[in-house]
Amino acid sequence: MFAHLKYTSKSTLYMSHKAGFVNIIGNPNVGKSTLMNAFVGEKLSIITSKAQTTRHRILGIVNGEDFQVILSDTPGIIKPAYELQSSMMDFVKSAFEDADVLIYMVEIGEKSLKDEAFFKKIINSKIPVLLLLNKIDKSSQEQLEEQMELWREKVPTAEIYPVSALENFNVTQVFSRIIELLPMSPAFYPKDQLTDKPERFFVNETIREKILVNYKKEIPYAVEVETEEFFEEENIIRIRSVIMVERETQKGIIIGHKGNALKTVGIQARKDLEKFFGKQIHIELYVKVNKNWRSNAKQLKRFGYNK
Repeated sequence: MFAHLKYTSKSTLYMSHKAGFVNIIGNPNVGKSTLMNAFVGEKLSIITSKAQTTRHRILGIVNGEDFQVILSDTPGIIKPAYELQSSMMDFVKSAFEDADVLIYMVEIGEKSLKDEAFFKKIINSKIPVLLLLNKIDKSSQEQLEEQMELWREKVPTAEIYPVSALENFNVTQVFSRIIELLPMSPAFYPKDQLTDKPERFFVNETIREKILVNYKKEIPYAVEVETEEFFEEENIIRIRSVIMVERETQKGIIIGHKGNALKTVGIQARKDLEKFFGKQIHIELYVKVNKNWRSNAKQLKRFGYNK
């Protein structure tokens, strides 16, 4: 992250203010969330080594005196297998509709987007496209040069930048280029706003991240989290959240022997949330069965999908 960087203003004149939407797309697990968190300087998107971690379209807002960059992290592009994944791809489609700058993120060794229709949209895009070749810290110079040439041929209209989002290599340079490409515009959001999501959303995502980290196979993907209570007092925030699963057997796995697995999730989530909110956290977790919620349009809408 580079929250410590100072974005200096070239002018305080209103007419010189830039603002716009910068939408990040790419295959699952290429580093989109890591990049956005590095830009924003806060952990807004959850990051794990597992694919399909991001389910929603999450905005992160970076403000300077003469600019406002509205970054959008989107789910990794896949061919949907069930209703939830279709909803996730709707978030990606919307990212093409309002972007002023499009970031197409790939990683070393990657050669194509998993959905050809999305790839054609990128090639034919009328807006500036920055193609970021990520995870170059894991490549040799020869491999990097080969990959740069490959993507120049595939997306000739894009500006290509080799980056390491995790190591912050070239991230500042990309951000500077984004500001250059933004249109002149007043700010879209208040200057002290960091994201468009409410506090409960980040509680849900933090708990879901811990489930992704601590459980294997299908379990993390069958889970949704809903925060039913969020009471903020002067020195403490009291939270009550429900972990939804699709089957009784999954409920038992989430809870674990004598409740130890669920306790681990709660402890890890509490520590991260205390850093995020800067306050003491008291969190209670419960597990409920919500059968086949991933294929239920009504349930998906309740959880913020299918909008």
